[in-house]
Amino acid sequence: MKSKIRHDIHASDLTPQDDNLPALARRAVETFIREQLIISFDTLPPDSILNSKAACFVCIKTARDLRGCIGTVEPVMHTLAEEIITNAIHAATLDPRFDPIDGGELLDLHYTVDVLETPEPALYEDLDPREYGVIVEDKSSYRRGLLLPNIEGIETPDQQIRIAARKAGLAPSMPLRLQRFRVRRFTEQT
Repeated sequence: MKSKIRHDIHASDLTPQDDNLPALARRAVETFIREQLIISFDTLPPDSILNSKAACFVCIKTARDLRGCIGTVEPVMHTLAEEIITNAIHAATLDPRFDPIDGGELLDLHYTVDVLETPEPALYEDLDPREYGVIVEDKSSYRRGLLLPNIEGIETPDQQIRIAARKAGLAPSMPLRLQRFRVRRFTEQT
């Protein structure tokens, strides 16, 4: 079934305040799951964070467990609003680790949006998993894995690199190129 685009979202529906990024992710997922429609904005204020161009990750959780998380390392859409909408729908329906979210789950989900700053080359000693996310690549940049910062249970750069390398299908003992990045994390108020 092909999804249609729904153009009835207005900037006044979701103001550019920080706490509205997770609300946009929620609205995108709920509209897509219930109506098979993709929301979009007709216009956004020029100074809105949603009008900027930025990469982001959208993570969806239940009270205890991750339910989906997908994002982009570099922006692929024209605006952060489009990036959030696309990544939210993909996190809900295409994360290969999970079955697609169904309508019965929607009320029990919580959303987080991480807006990524531009990654920078890093050495091992530059990493701090509380402050920086990490990207690991093989020497040819063919395979790449990413881990967001400040994840519960990730205390050391070794853990961070090992998990990111595993995501990329790389052995942590191989020669790896490292990049680090900061995020602005927006968490849905519960």
